Amino acid sequence: MRRETRNGRRTQPGRRRLKYIAILPSLITLMNAMCGFIAIVYASRGAGADILIFRRPGFTLFALSGYMIFLAMIADVMDGRVARLSKTTSSFGGQLDSLSDAISFGVAPAFLMMQVVGVYLERWKTALPGFGGALTQIVFLIAIVYAVCAIIRLARFNVENEEDESAHMNFSGLPSPAAAGVVVSLVIFQQDILPKIANHSPYLFDIIEQATIWALPIVTFVAGILMVTRVRYTHVVNYYLRGKKSFSTFLAIFFAGLLLIWYIQLAIVIGFCGFALTGLLRALYTRIFRKKAAPQPAPHTEDSAGTGGSL
Repeated sequence: MRRETRNGRRTQPGRRRLKYIAILPSLITLMNAMCGFIAIVYASRGAGADILIFRRPGFTLFALSGYMIFLAMIADVMDGRVARLSKTTSSFGGQLDSLSDAISFGVAPAFLMMQVVGVYLERWKTALPGFGGALTQIVFLIAIVYAVCAIIRLARFNVENEEDESAHMNFSGLPSPAAAGVVVSLVIFQQDILPKIANHSPYLFDIIEQATIWALPIVTFVAGILMVTRVRYTHVVNYYLRGKKSFSTFLAIFFAGLLLIWYIQLAIVIGFCGFALTGLLRALYTRIFRKKAAPQPAPHTEDSAGTGGSL
């Protein structure tokens, strides 16, 4: 039932109007959304069109689109940290973060994948009209599935999320930034690393390029499904970087950092794809060996089927 306010406007009972918001965390979160939007714009312009902002010679717009999504990931990490350090966490910030993530890690990677694969599908549609058209529809459906799964994943996270992030040691389902990282890292590999291989071995370049293009829709579909599963994924920051860890963990993080500095494009491919595979392989391993280790039921005999069972 509605009620009148002092200025004559009607409001719903029990609802409070938002009066104050945290400026800095909200601006960082909006930077996440802006990076996702710019990534979509870059992807829509294709590989050869000119654009005015953030244009760097030597990079295709598809590669720049992928890098903008990675910038959105950095903003996504920073906004939560800033909000907790400044003690300005709020429900508004959480909802704004999820809406921004839906753009940057749901819509943008799916659209980028569809555009990159679409360049090659246009060639196949000319050579094989029926086959190329069917593939275009399949890729389009995969992009929709990925985007919808990302939105569902974020909505479920909002419902099940706990306020104390330090208690989060794992995620239920592949996190949306990690799923986007899997898709985008393959795009950057195909757009930024493969051309360097072409200068040394054109034949090897053709093989890897075709394999990457064929794998990209499949990987996108699998990443989308993993987001809405209950497969457990480790919270990397809370599990590996908080508190005291073993010396072997320190060495692993140290060498991972060296790889990141030495060749960042290769590091992100290995890191994101490896992270997605670890949770999936762990789940498969656990399920297989749990079935093998499950105790067998005792054989049914006449003695064990008695009525009293007194000693």
